[in-house]
Parts: sequence; structure tokens; C-alpha cells
Amino acid sequence: MTLRIQEMPAAERPRERLASQGAAALSDSELLAILLRTGLPGKNAVELARHLLAQHGSLAGLARCSVKEISAVKGIGFAKAVQLAAAFGLGNRLARETLTKARIDTPELIFDFLGAEMRALRNESLRLLLLDARYRLLRMEEISTGSISESIAHPREIFRPALIYSAFAVVVVHNHPSGDPSPSEADYKITRRLAEAANILQITLLDHVIIGGNETNRKAFYSFKEAGLL
Repeated sequence: MTLRIQEMPAAERPRERLASQGAAALSDSELLAILLRTGLPGKNAVELARHLLAQHGSLAGLARCSVKEISAVKGIGFAKAVQLAAAFGLGNRLARETLTKARIDTPELIFDFLGAEMRALRNESLRLLLLDARYRLLRMEEISTGSISESIAHPREIFRPALIYSAFAVVVVHNHPSGDPSPSEADYKITRRLAEAANILQITLLDHVIIGGNETNRKAFYSFKEAGLL
């Protein structure tokens, strides 16, 4: 018979363990259970959280879901789905906040800044990081959403924010929701055109990074600079 969380020994309850041992001591399902608070008849909050993770494959898969998709699961509902979405959103913002005043000049740091959010997207998004002369972030702009094509990713659209905000350098970032960050022929072509335009505009194109869309054994990102193409 499944014990309700209230029936567990105090030392085994997720909330009490979080308070005494910290979040690192808890599993993903236990952390989710704290947000869910209650489960279903015969299934406590931890088991309901495990069901959610199994249904979506991973925490990243769950984070990729909309409020509507999460709330459709029996035992979740709108209020719990919103709480989960808010938690995922705060996690993404916290990851960004730690890097906003740091020098962002490697593909690893770029991935740390945008990877969690962009791997959760189901559609392609093209982002532009505007950097100052010390490669610190000025701002981020979303240029387009949907499949990246030559018409959407025209250099004039990409470099317009850099001119408006007097950026010294830029990093182009887009995601591949398929999970494979390997560049397509269109990605190679766009990168060559952007490099030519950056040279004319005297703006440093620091990198073009492609982020994979889910958790795989492949490398999570592809860097044109790291590959020697910029």
C-alpha cells in the first residue's frame, strides 16, 4: 500500500529533507513532489512526479511541455502545471543571472547562458547576444522563431540590434529541436554571410552556436568558432 507523504517518517519527507539537507540531497521526483504537494488516491506526490518524468523522458522533456500539456495529466490540473512552469522559468532566469556580468567568450559559457532554455524549445529560435568590448552582455535579442532560413536570418535583420545598441561583438545562437546540433548546409551558408557582413560593419562575430534540443549522448552544442570556421 502506498503511503501518503504525511504518513512517512518525518526524516523521509521531501520538504523536511530539503530543509535539513538541502536540495542537492533530493531526487528530481522529490523536488517536483514539493511543488505538486499532493498526489492521487493510491499514488503520492513523489510517485506522481515519477510518473511525469517517465512520461516525458527527463526533467528537460517535462520543462519543454506547455502548461496545457502538463495540466492534462491526471492529478496535475492547471494550478500545479502553472507552478511547475514557474519553477522551470525561474531556473532558467537564475542560470542567466549568474552570467550577465561575466565575460561570455567561449561556447561553453554561451551554452551555460542559453542552453537550458533553448533545449526546452520545440521550435527553432534565433537569438543574438550583444556584447561590449570586454565581451560582457549588453542585452539579448530574439531575431526570429520557426525554421531558420536565409530570408529570415538575413544579415540586416541580425545586425540591426547590434547597430542600435552599439555592440562591439555579437554571438548568434539558434537551436535544433531534433537534438542534433550538427549544422545544416543552410547554417554554413548563413554563417559565411554573417561573417562577411560583420567584417564590413566592423562588428566582431564572436561565434555562431547551435544548441541541441534534448538530452542525448551527442555533444550538446556546435560552435563554428571552435570548428575553425570563424
